[in-house]
Amino acid sequence: MTTLLADVVQPGYGALGAGLAAIGAGIGIGQIGKGAVDSIARQPEASNDIRANMILAAALVEGVALLAAVAGLLAVFQK
Repeated sequence: MTTLLADVVQPGYGALGAGLAAIGAGIGIGQIGKGAVDSIARQPEASNDIRANMILAAALVEGVALLAAVAGLLAVFQK
């Protein structure tokens, strides 16, 4: 008889994980925006390239955070 980790861990930890994923995404996107604003202030002629890279990086961070939040919520509503 095998016991899975999901059977042992309480469902509240899934909600905690989803919340931490949202907080982490907020911090990450804030750092991306800060870096982009600093870069544009230093080199205004490169603002279009910097903005495009910022949007791409923010989308990737948001995608990973969404995946983590869904996994956490699935752990909550597993049974």
